[in-house]
Amino acid sequence: MEYPRQITMIQATAVLISTIIGVGVLPLPLFAVRAGGTGAPLVTVLGILIASVGLWTITKLGMRFPNQSIIQYSEEIIGKWLAWVGCVMIIIFFSLLTSLAAREFGEVVITTVLKRTPLEITVIVMLLLATFSSRNNMTTFAYIHNFYLPLLVFPAILIVALSLKNADVINLLPVTGNDHHQMLPGILTIAGLFQGTFVYTIVIPAMRRPDRAMMASFWGMLIGGGLYLSIVVAALGVFGPEETKLLLWPTLELAKTTTLPGNILERLDAAFLAVWVTAVFTTLFSSYYFTIRAISKLFRLRDHKMLSLFILPYLFVLAMLPQNIIHMYQIIEWVSRAGLVITIGYPLILLLIAVARKKRRELDDSKATEQED
Repeated sequence: MEYPRQITMIQATAVLISTIIGVGVLPLPLFAVRAGGTGAPLVTVLGILIASVGLWTITKLGMRFPNQSIIQYSEEIIGKWLAWVGCVMIIIFFSLLTSLAAREFGEVVITTVLKRTPLEITVIVMLLLATFSSRNNMTTFAYIHNFYLPLLVFPAILIVALSLKNADVINLLPVTGNDHHQMLPGILTIAGLFQGTFVYTIVIPAMRRPDRAMMASFWGMLIGGGLYLSIVVAALGVFGPEETKLLLWPTLELAKTTTLPGNILERLDAAFLAVWVTAVFTTLFSSYYFTIRAISKLFRLRDHKMLSLFILPYLFVLAMLPQNIIHMYQIIEWVSRAGLVITIGYPLILLLIAVARKKRRELDDSKATEQED
């Protein structure tokens, strides 16, 4: 049991930041540099702006329907059957996103740390961790994100700050890049790394002050997007565009080249991987939790907990479908770009129709004293 309106603005911001900082941190500079060369920071900024449009849209919808998630208010805006199709697409997409994140985690672990461990073991362990964590209520969900946030942000900022001493400004010039043919796909790929923020559609109905949801989304995107941008700038400045293109996980290599003052630690990659595992968990936790909550709302179930184990086998099978790591990243890039239609296009259509039809719901204060699942 939980009280619907227990989440504060700070907790909502923490959910967004810890969801954004996830598995995509490792290949992020590679995606950006492949698309723009020395214009990788520009590609990242444009990707963040596109992602911000999506977050702004779902935040406006959430503030317009403060008592409902997107599964519920979409029916009110476009009708039951059209909304059902849209919601099924959202659920399928986030199932894919969850499974691919688990697979990427497994690939990194068996490549860098546990080289003799079967891939299936690392994938199923992370999925099980998300499965049992997702059986909690919305308040606990927010508390978990709030607890792990400092463990994600401060070490990442430290590594970026220390690595900048090895950067060369010439590697960042020209800022617009030399080849613009791959910029648009790269921008869309970067924007796709922020799609986990869609979990905000189920967070807003649980906020104490839904009218402050826009402020939380602003700070969430500013901090999360700012960290992504700083990682791209640091990796590009240290390695240069051509060397970065040869690195599978440039952010991990960046941590290897970074040392603490006084040579307390000559390499930070081990510490960084520990932080990264936490970041993967929070992102996977958000997408897993959103998936089962969306299914429970779609089928009008009173409890989402039984679904956590029910979808586990399907997610595991999906995670094992890519043939190898190259194939996996090809699928991730394609899914990320295609998913923008669902995470940005669909909510934008809903918002335009809601405004045109003057659909909105006022905040029901009586719900603050009611209990739900």
